[in-house]
Amino acid sequence: MERNELYPIFLKVSNLNVLIVGGGNVGLEKLTFLLKSSPNAQVQMVAPEFLEETLELAQKHNVEITKAKYHEQFLKGKHIVVACTDKVEVNEQVYHDCRERSILVNVADNPPYCDFYMGGIVTKGNVKVAISTNGKSPTTAKRLRQFFEDVLPENIDDLVKNLNTYRDTLKGNFEEKVDALNEFTKGLLDTKPDKDKS
Repeated sequence: MERNELYPIFLKVSNLNVLIVGGGNVGLEKLTFLLKSSPNAQVQMVAPEFLEETLELAQKHNVEITKAKYHEQFLKGKHIVVACTDKVEVNEQVYHDCRERSILVNVADNPPYCDFYMGGIVTKGNVKVAISTNGKSPTTAKRLRQFFEDVLPENIDDLVKNLNTYRDTLKGNFEEKVDALNEFTKGLLDTKPDKDKS
């Protein structure tokens, strides 16, 4: 059986420099996805032309718009790059340029040319759930995102904040605190009805 071996991490993209190469529909989709999750992301977009909707979105956030053809000079100082032009040869050039510089890169709709995938994300306050299908089915990730949006309680952020306050009052070493929190949180997210009491 095939196994998803991706390692999930949560990036502080407000501290990183992100480059999106491409100004069409896919570029807009990638920018929208990024800013929905991380509104303070540091982003530069490079393309000869941009959709009006992309320009409007960029003005509301920390997005630098550069009207130009891709050149490797745009990779200077970048940590993460997304290539999503409508030219396969440009996207693959971006990939090879990034690999030479040890920059993480994602080429849209081309899994072999990706160091990472942009999966489905559910955010409720401080709680964030990321979903990956190993690049196989974005539609499945979307459906799972909708499922988790429905089942995660709206007050889950209050729970997290209260537990953080409670954790700060605990004494003892790390293991003792973990044991206390595990005991305290048993059943807190158990929304199934108790059949014995019905």
